[in-house]
Amino acid sequence: MSPDVQRREIGRSGILASAVGLGTWAIGGWMWGGTDDAASVRAIEASIDAGISLIDTAPAYGLGRSEELVGRAIAGKRDQVVIATKCGLNWHSGKGNHFFDEDGVPVHRYLGADGIAHEVEQSLRRLGTDHIDLYITHWQDPTTPIAETMEALLRLKQQGKIRAIGASNVEPAELAAYLATGHLDAIQERYSMLDRAIEHSLLPMARPAGVSTLSYSSLALGLLTGKIPAARVFTGDDQRATDPRFSSENRDRAAAFAAALAPLASQHGASVAQLVIVWTLNQPGITFALCGARDPAQALDNARAAQLRLDAADLARIEAARTTHLAAIP
Repeated sequence: MSPDVQRREIGRSGILASAVGLGTWAIGGWMWGGTDDAASVRAIEASIDAGISLIDTAPAYGLGRSEELVGRAIAGKRDQVVIATKCGLNWHSGKGNHFFDEDGVPVHRYLGADGIAHEVEQSLRRLGTDHIDLYITHWQDPTTPIAETMEALLRLKQQGKIRAIGASNVEPAELAAYLATGHLDAIQERYSMLDRAIEHSLLPMARPAGVSTLSYSSLALGLLTGKIPAARVFTGDDQRATDPRFSSENRDRAAAFAAALAPLASQHGASVAQLVIVWTLNQPGITFALCGARDPAQALDNARAAQLRLDAADLARIEAARTTHLAAIP
């Protein structure tokens, strides 16, 4: 890894990873209007070559497709990457609470010990590895006590199949239950300039406990890049087609935000997306910023943010642009 790439520790696990991580939800295709497998693999490879070691995926991203593509891309490079994947959204047993249908397949939230034992083996196979660095409960299961879930995860850790434990999409009470076990290394939560609720709920709990926070949707599904024109039409099952944040008015606001930051981006030889990522990493309690990419160009643009350093004045300019142009976006 380039010495210029900022690295941080995952909780107190001793595992170091690039502060900017590659999120691979979109390359699974589901809710993103499809995907191009070859371009996705090239995007992952480009990220690794640029020094990005943290790669985040999940079985639910395309019913295993994302994990398989990650596995293909990291073949022969396993020692260069820190793999985070998830459990708890399953389509093999029907146990737990029905959550959604993906391509006509019912997916349930289930974190029972038998479900976790099955899922980890499937993920290891798809990823082509003998261990997962950070194993995360994807969505919480109200039918299974967290103590049972954690017992199953600790068993996997003792077996060497996982190295660190995380939880995602948690409520404060759920986080408190995980923290009470003393074995939680990270949480993964939606966080961006437009999604800051966890600053008042989860982060004040996680930070004192030494628990890292991985932000997902750090670029608000691409809106904060300012590159999505108001005239663009989202097709297929792309979730942005019905997301009010992607109204033409809000895309115009994002474009104005990007225009306001263009001089600062030019000063640093950076993109607006890179400024947003660095701003995210400078928010108290945010340890890692996960950013999606569907082709090598997007991957390289995000990766360069891991080497960009901004001072207090730069961050103040970004904050001013955020307040001026994005405040009206829900």
